[in-house]
Amino acid sequence: QVQLVESGGGSVQAGGSLRLSCAASGYTYSSYCMGWFRQAPGKEREGVAAIDSDGTTSYADSVKGRFTISQDNAKNTLYLEMNTLKPEDTAMYFCAAVVLAYRATVIQALGVMGQADSQAGVVDAWGQGTLVTVSS
Repeated sequence: QVQLVESGGGSVQAGGSLRLSCAASGYTYSSYCMGWFRQAPGKEREGVAAIDSDGTTSYADSVKGRFTISQDNAKNTLYLEMNTLKPEDTAMYFCAAVVLAYRATVIQALGVMGQADSQAGVVDAWGQGTLVTVSS
């Protein structure tokens, strides 16, 4: 059973940076596309970034150029480096393990995490979340 534990959230001013970490256990990394999604009060869930077992990445337009997803397979840890943070980035951030449908791509994983593309796969597990607050 996959277990995911996020850390690294906090409060920063606009323009600042944070690095989120997700410690994973109970899984074979090659079986999943890993990613991050966020949920802000009153807003829809948004798939933020995803990375597949080959290291191919995808990003939501809202974070492209500012966020970087990476994984250390030896440590079973997923990261999300967030730079130039904006107040609209304020949300609870969740680490997710996504099972993609046959021929679905890492780009589609964003939609799966955002609950906008149920045909492309399913979120098999997610963590408890870590809160990111960005003040102006």
